[in-house]
Amino acid sequence: MSTTNIPERTKVPDGESRRNPVFKWIFLPLRWLYKLYFALVFFLSLVLLYIPFRILLFKPKRYQKAFRLKRAWAFFLQCALGIPLRVVRRAELPDPPYIICCNHSSYLDIIQMYNLIPEYFLFMGKYELLKWPLFNMFFKGMNIAVNRGSQIEAAKAFRRAARALDRGTSLALFPEGTIPAYTPRMKPFKDGAFKLAIEKQVPIVPVTFLDHWRLFGEPLEVFGRARPGLARAVVHPAISTTGMTEADLVVLRTEVFRVIEGPLLTK
Repeated sequence: MSTTNIPERTKVPDGESRRNPVFKWIFLPLRWLYKLYFALVFFLSLVLLYIPFRILLFKPKRYQKAFRLKRAWAFFLQCALGIPLRVVRRAELPDPPYIICCNHSSYLDIIQMYNLIPEYFLFMGKYELLKWPLFNMFFKGMNIAVNRGSQIEAAKAFRRAARALDRGTSLALFPEGTIPAYTPRMKPFKDGAFKLAIEKQVPIVPVTFLDHWRLFGEPLEVFGRARPGLARAVVHPAISTTGMTEADLVVLRTEVFRVIEGPLLTK
């Protein structure tokens, strides 16, 4: 699939990398402790909720209730982990269905999406999420795992997403496909979300997460960032695809990239 080139102006300097390396050693024990605390809070709370989730995920007609429980769990996590979310809404959400596209800079993005969007939606995530213990139950039926390593499996996932839109269900996804190694800069966007939006003539809601990259980096990195703090998000006005055709795909993809990127350049 084709991608959007990253403009030169997106090269946002990483404040963490400019610090004296000595600070990494000073704060390293605290980062490790916070990562351990994060893991304990996340997995212990998920263990406690495992049975209720399995019951609700057993039948599709219960998915809306499972969604509400996930929102309650996400609210608990942001409080317990000390990462409150402050949202700037530049416009009201459109009537569903729509496709939520946001930058991907941390695993916190998944948690906070449920604190950000109050209406029922399905997540489209990478196929590797099926390998996560406990958490994988959300992608075995309710949410949609995309195997980009297989064109056939990826096509099946997007057909399933198309059917969800036909039913009036919104989708949330990361058009970058994965977390970049150079956050907060974004990776080029893949075409899937924009093809889907044009095909189904549904709007795209761009979302920018401003702080997750600095609050929680790669969990297994020795010097990875990890600390509590305020997380900010911007919900941008929806971008209509009414009347667009596949010939408009690059223009749409570029516009969504520009909108999401904007707050990252001015923060």
